Amino acid sequence: MNGVPFPIGPCVMALVIVAALWDVQTRRIPNWLVVAGLAAAVPAQWLAHGGIEGMQLWLGGALTGALIFLPGYAMRLMGAGDVKLTAAIGAFCGAYGAFEIGLATFAIGGAWSLAVLLRRRQMLTGLSGAASLLVETAVPGGGIAQRRSGLADGSIGTIPYGVAIAIGSTVVLFASV
Repeated sequence: MNGVPFPIGPCVMALVIVAALWDVQTRRIPNWLVVAGLAAAVPAQWLAHGGIEGMQLWLGGALTGALIFLPGYAMRLMGAGDVKLTAAIGAFCGAYGAFEIGLATFAIGGAWSLAVLLRRRQMLTGLSGAASLLVETAVPGGGIAQRRSGLADGSIGTIPYGVAIAIGSTVVLFASV
């Protein structure tokens, strides 16, 4: 993103801070927060970019934000709230901003997950689970449709990914200024 117009940055920061705190507390990102974010993004985009361009940025960003995390949700690696939150963030930041935030979030979430594995001394279990996930999704007939149980066998748990999304959003927004 080349700079962040005025109402966008503060709105995104407020959204991700509330989402991260809520996710840490309850391990969920509430729908009311996502809907409020999507609704607030419309006038923010209009104010920053005008009617038509603002709506194009809103729609492209919301779709990109949702689509970048949708495979993770389909493989049951993250919750639907994480996908919806990135859609709301994308509605504020546009498609390119949502893509940048998604990449930063993947890097931060991956590093955090590795740190958790190391701290719990379960690196072998975690890597084994990741390898089995890759095999299941790569082998025809052994993929996502047969993974109905949620987390992979031998999983060591989850992290509140809303925090990684908040950190990734903050890094990208401040790097854009």
